[in-house]
Amino acid sequence: MNQWLDERLHISRLNDKFLRKAFPVHHSFFLGEITLFSLIVLIITGILLALAYEPSNSLVVNTFDPGTATKPNLVPAAYHSALKINAMPFGDMLRRLHHWMANIMVAAAVIHMMRIYFTGAFKKPREINWWIGMLLLIFAALTAVTGYILPYDNYAYNTVKVVYAITASIPWVGDWVAQAAFAGKFPGAGIIPRIYGYHIMLLPGILLALTGAHMLIMIKQKHTQPQYAKRLAYKKIVGVPLMTQQTPIMLILALMFTGLVMLFAAFVPVHPVEFFGPPSTTPINNIKPDWYLLWVFGALAIIPSFEWHLFGGLIGAEFVGALVLPGIVMGLMFAVPMLDRTTENQYYAENPTNHPVRLAAGVAFFAMMIVLSVAGYKPELISSGLLTTANANTILWILTFLIPTVSYFAVLGIVRGIRALREADERESLAHAHADD
Repeated sequence: MNQWLDERLHISRLNDKFLRKAFPVHHSFFLGEITLFSLIVLIITGILLALAYEPSNSLVVNTFDPGTATKPNLVPAAYHSALKINAMPFGDMLRRLHHWMANIMVAAAVIHMMRIYFTGAFKKPREINWWIGMLLLIFAALTAVTGYILPYDNYAYNTVKVVYAITASIPWVGDWVAQAAFAGKFPGAGIIPRIYGYHIMLLPGILLALTGAHMLIMIKQKHTQPQYAKRLAYKKIVGVPLMTQQTPIMLILALMFTGLVMLFAAFVPVHPVEFFGPPSTTPINNIKPDWYLLWVFGALAIIPSFEWHLFGGLIGAEFVGALVLPGIVMGLMFAVPMLDRTTENQYYAENPTNHPVRLAAGVAFFAMMIVLSVAGYKPELISSGLLTTANANTILWILTFLIPTVSYFAVLGIVRGIRALREADERESLAHAHADD
């Protein structure tokens, strides 16, 4: 049988070329695998949730609170199906697992990109994979946002209202883009079917295609090796083979990871659709996005209100704060490989302290993201008395630039101190060596 299959499928050639591929043994390399495991679990749980979900905002009688014959309690079918999922055996648990896996996938992807950046693994010839990784991060966030809208409770209603308004704020073509993206004016009858199509077909398809391309390029170019590999076998792949050793490690990690997330989901609830109730005109005070988009919300919260009319188009604070500023930030992240002047291929992960400017810039960048995320809590900061309505924007803008600047120079100073200690140790070692001679 093996010979018959090998003659037709060339399994032995597949084994020699791919299944014997060496994987570096280092804990940081599992961050990408955790991102992949999260995506797989999300697809599985999403399929199971889709079997009980009704993608429609047509009004149906709420069987959990039907009202009266003369005045039935009508709710959107999507919201009602979310209530039914919660009432199913393990239905709420399935929603929790899906929710937390989405958050963990984005978090693992962010930390994975941090490792790539700080170790210089984005350099030649891996620039394309850095850009693919950035696209994966962006589309993962978009997929998560569309998932938040599907229960179509009052929270989701207010969320999509904000997203629609941001899309409509694009100068000249905003209204057309918003209606094209959301199947008409908000709130339209086709909004849930349109978002559902994005969430279960378009965006997952893009994620799977990008993931496949990312892995194929990685297999072709090989991993950047940890520093210890340079000492063991210069410019050779040092690691364990995929089929006989790496695969069992990955399976054990996947099972342990999924089990831990299930345990976490069992005790930590998620978005309570019953609490927010069906869509209504009643606004939700201080509505906020998930943590990975909170920095955008913070920028939008502190940008001064303005309107600038240009050739019949309106450029306002909403467009600049929610689209232009994030676009500049994403553009800088995409430009990271092009800012590097290395001409030779990068084989080994670099020590971050050997590249202090890059390290300091990365720390300053994340400091800015944290400050902007804190700015998303501006109403809470004002209500707690830490800030006032008069000074909140000024103080938060100053901190947005001050803290990253201080972080940048602090990192440079710390790295110089580390280098001085290293040089002192080297001089002391040389002195001892000469004394022994």
